Amino acid sequence: MSRTTGTLDRGDGVHLAWSKRAGTGPTVVFLPGFASDMGGAKATTLDDFCAARGQALLLLDYSGHGTSGGQFADGSIGRWYEDALFLIDQLTTGPLLLAGTSMGGWIALLLARARPERVAALVGIAAAPDFTEKLIWHGLPPAAREALLRDGHIDIPSAYGPPTRITRGLIEDGRSHLLLDAPIPLTMPVRLLQGLQDPDVPWQTALKLIEHISGGDVQAVLIKDGDHRLSRPQDLALLCRIVAALLDAEVPSLAAN
Repeated sequence: MSRTTGTLDRGDGVHLAWSKRAGTGPTVVFLPGFASDMGGAKATTLDDFCAARGQALLLLDYSGHGTSGGQFADGSIGRWYEDALFLIDQLTTGPLLLAGTSMGGWIALLLARARPERVAALVGIAAAPDFTEKLIWHGLPPAAREALLRDGHIDIPSAYGPPTRITRGLIEDGRSHLLLDAPIPLTMPVRLLQGLQDPDVPWQTALKLIEHISGGDVQAVLIKDGDHRLSRPQDLALLCRIVAALLDAEVPSLAAN
């Protein structure tokens, strides 16, 4: 199936970039991480995977990311979640398999909670729910916290490129979307890929998610030498095997309904 691309105005003049393939459902939806986009290795691997299977696919960029409009510093977890929900509702029908990496794993969980009747399965790749509070805010020294509150933003070093701007709005909005302080009412199959050598997201986060997600079909795959990106050939092959197993398990039961 050929891939089509475009943008959609989310209603305020900000155009959100998307790319999709028609094909067999469930539609695989890839949700990028913080300051990442749909051009990364995991997105392109899933694109090739879906093309080979004839599987429906949606890739997207949140506002301020990739080729979407808007400014990164104006974004927040709630804003990017709403961007993804808007594109999913506008561009897809039927069941979904959500695959989210890092922050995209947090957004995938929020989407599954909002559309439980549509989400057939969820894959988290180094999923980072609550990272704005648990990892960024709690990790800042007092002087940096004071500067963030006083100036509205700070720039923190990134191992993946230039310093990343963290805004007061990002931290405060994130507190409205925290998940790990209460049960997460999801019953669809969930698979969590997590590297034990991840320097950004503690591997224990995957175990906390297992404890908090209400459904019984929740599994974590811990990769002993895996890092945060999980973009080595063997990591990408594992991701495809897991997505394929979920699709092959879900399609018959969904068709029967």
